[in-house]
Amino acid sequence: MFLGTHTPKLDDKGRVILPAKFREDLADGVVLTRGQERCLYVFSRATFGDVLEKLRTASLTSKTAREYQRFFLSGVSEEEPDKQGRVTVPAVLRQYAGLDRELTVIGSGDRAEIWSTPAWNSYYAEKEDAFANTDEEVIPGLF
Repeated sequence: MFLGTHTPKLDDKGRVILPAKFREDLADGVVLTRGQERCLYVFSRATFGDVLEKLRTASLTSKTAREYQRFFLSGVSEEEPDKQGRVTVPAVLRQYAGLDRELTVIGSGDRAEIWSTPAWNSYYAEKEDAFANTDEEVIPGLF
């Protein structure tokens, strides 16, 4: 499970050190791909297999589903963490997410997300008040 907020740096070779708390779940390999709001999604191989199964259930006659699958899956990069827990973030994904040296990695339950720190700070500032003042059930049965 991926939880919390971490601030690793992107090195000159395009590698990021995964938070130590995430490494056990990602020891068998990492799957990176494009996420919403211009972040990157980080899945374990097992969890990504579950995501693929869900994508396979989408209707082939839905243009929106086909377009989503193409964009989501064409960005997939399978990576192996090295002994220091670093993974390479391919240039195409770094460009998509606007990643520079300063990164914010957040846990989102079954996945982690990699954000450029300025993008995360902007997103957080924009959404914080709405989150704090939510007065309706967003996720059924949670509260």
